[in-house]
Amino acid sequence: MMTEEEKGRYAYEGLDRLMHEKARLSIMITLYTRREGCVFNEIKKMCNLTDGNLSRHITILKEAGLLNVIKGYENNKPKTFCELTEMGREKFREYLEQLEQVVKDAEGEKKTSDNLIDTKRYSPA
Repeated sequence: MMTEEEKGRYAYEGLDRLMHEKARLSIMITLYTRREGCVFNEIKKMCNLTDGNLSRHITILKEAGLLNVIKGYENNKPKTFCELTEMGREKFREYLEQLEQVVKDAEGEKKTSDNLIDTKRYSPA
């Protein structure tokens, strides 16, 4: 029987779907690890994304208030610079904490499961 404490134990509400998508997760971690921000082409290479795909995901993250996008020129060539907003940095930190909990729970469940298997295997019938 499930206790009240166990209800929703593995729901992980902190895993924000916006950041949990693979490409956006890649963009967020790239910018999280580069506090000073990063130019579009560096992000593209780091995340192995196409121009169009990266552009679309940056737009989504910007509209959510997680990124600042600064457009300018360098040597008469357009240059797009991205950085996490303070809110984006905080939300991503919370997201990472939730991921850490997922890993801890999985490790704990594996140990419990392994112990049950060992107990059944070696218990006299």
